[in-house]
Amino acid sequence: MPTTLIVSNDFPPRVGGIESFVEQLCALLDHDVVVYTSGPPGAEVTDRDRGYPVIRDGSLLLPTPRVARRAAQLLRAYGASRVLFGAAAPLGLLSPALRRAGAERLVALTHGHEVWWATLPGSRGLLQRIGDSVDHLTTISDYTKQRIAPALSPAARSRMLRLAPPVDPAVFRPRAAARAEEDPARAVAVGRLVAQKGFSTLVAAWAQVVAGWADPLLPELMIVGDGPDRHRLERTVDRTGLGVTVRFGGALPRTGVLAELQRSDVFVLPVRTRLAGLNPEGLGLAALEAAACGLPVVVGRSGGAPETVRGGETGYVVAPADVAALSRRLAWLLNKPVQARAMGARGRAYVASRFGPDEARATLRRALRL
Repeated sequence: MPTTLIVSNDFPPRVGGIESFVEQLCALLDHDVVVYTSGPPGAEVTDRDRGYPVIRDGSLLLPTPRVARRAAQLLRAYGASRVLFGAAAPLGLLSPALRRAGAERLVALTHGHEVWWATLPGSRGLLQRIGDSVDHLTTISDYTKQRIAPALSPAARSRMLRLAPPVDPAVFRPRAAARAEEDPARAVAVGRLVAQKGFSTLVAAWAQVVAGWADPLLPELMIVGDGPDRHRLERTVDRTGLGVTVRFGGALPRTGVLAELQRSDVFVLPVRTRLAGLNPEGLGLAALEAAACGLPVVVGRSGGAPETVRGGETGYVVAPADVAALSRRLAWLLNKPVQARAMGARGRAYVASRFGPDEARATLRRALRL
């Protein structure tokens, strides 16, 4: 298999959906890759056992002449003939230089942030250049395709491919045993603690769930993730007396996220669209992983997030600012474990059929002509 050079700022140990996605694609390429990436100080320690070379270059890669030269050097040094950009914007602007350096196929992934690139006049032109210079742009959802496609030339638009983050149901699977009667009902939310993820709405809705709870054994909400809103959210939880029912787990590796999902009964993340439509949810890997673990999923109506749910069958989509509706959905699912498990089972089947690794591997190999 020809070696693929992956160029991306989004790579572990940074934590996030794109980072997980790019790491998964390395596995789908059978680790016949070399990764050119940035990273925080000490990131090199996490690369020792990956089984493929990872070259770190400062805290942020930008499409500068220096980075173009370095990427071209790596392409030649490792005999790579394919290039995969972990995020099309802005590193896809390196495509012409890498094509001149000998790259035979170039593929660039798009996510949620390319939506605003496709909307604003200056960045829209740059995204069109990227689309014209690569062999394929991929999109993670129908929503992002609809928003990005108008910014591209007709030729680039015709070469778009759907490549959603894959979820392996053999890894993300339900817990082995049902929850014990002495354990509390448990909801889990996974995401970066920023306004767009809707955690403020979730905490407000959780207060209503707890206030209306009839059982002396109160339910528990686990919030997994970190970010600039964490301290504010913790203060809100303490001020409203929710501290006994809400836990903050911080940012966790994928194994830790899996463990928290398997200990829970419901997944919830009321994502919202911000900045006049420039900051939507592209899809929602965390929701898909939760569904694969057999959890019913409740998400906000933002961008591609509704595509992770079959409304009323595998979970619910709620208006992001509707605290009362979110509270009602959560309370019903936590109080109806049999019905919740049935929804979760349907959600697991849905993820396996539409977001499994086999489809992603086939699409990726076809795009790179492997």
